[in-house]
Amino acid sequence: MHLATARTAAKKIRFWRLFVLHFMASFGLLSALIQLVGALWAPPNGFPYPGWVATTIGASSLLYGTSRAWPSMNISQEFNQPEMTVRITVGDLFEQDAHIAVGVSDTFDTDTADNLVINKRSIVGQLLARVYEGDRPRLDRELAATLRNVSPESIESQEAKKGKLKRYPLGTVAIIGPPSRHIFAVAYTKMGNDLIARGSVDDIWHALNSTWQAMHKHGKREKLAIPLMGTEYARINPLSKENALKMILFSFVVSSRQEPICRELIVTINPSDYEKIDMFEISAYLKSL
Repeated sequence: MHLATARTAAKKIRFWRLFVLHFMASFGLLSALIQLVGALWAPPNGFPYPGWVATTIGASSLLYGTSRAWPSMNISQEFNQPEMTVRITVGDLFEQDAHIAVGVSDTFDTDTADNLVINKRSIVGQLLARVYEGDRPRLDRELAATLRNVSPESIESQEAKKGKLKRYPLGTVAIIGPPSRHIFAVAYTKMGNDLIARGSVDDIWHALNSTWQAMHKHGKREKLAIPLMGTEYARINPLSKENALKMILFSFVVSSRQEPICRELIVTINPSDYEKIDMFEISAYLKSL
């Protein structure tokens, strides 16, 4: 782990509570085992090199306590009502063996040329490059096909906005890709005529609920992978990485208790965001839901 991760973990009360708990358990078990072995098989004068024995017990307990208390890069929690699993993993959204949810703007823009409309590093930019191999016309055709029965809220003029002109209601979900791996593209921000996407916490909450409903209808209860929405290019300043993650977890669990959504939700965290999230807090939060 990075040094910054160690410093962050060392500041957490939960880390030290877990560390002390597992250190003492290990130390007590090893000490009792040594005493038992000593009583049965040790020579009359005791074990040779007692200092080394004590050091080994202490070092082993220290390593065990640290390893058990260290923040995990993977958190998993099973639920019974309904039967489902929520997994939080540090990794790549597009490498997950699951349907995928991505956040888009209300215009469903996909043009990444010169990073003018859509940034190539955004989720939509990665979707275009990695899933559609840069074939933007094919991606746009699939989006247009699934949106043809959705009435746009308004249509911008070409003089006012670059990129796509039709604006769809926030919460609109375009389902693209093959049945084996749907892409649930949900509109959760408004693309301004200045090409800056803006949204609110309420917009994300609404978009998440729309995503769960679409997954319930079309996902056949298969796995769904979702990134942290609204924390990068959406300009939702009050929403931290950790709060965005909590919102996704709470929304999913609450919605799942109303109607089954999928058998496993996989929330992916970019490795660069790992140190910005208190995984101790998230683990405790998930268990409390």
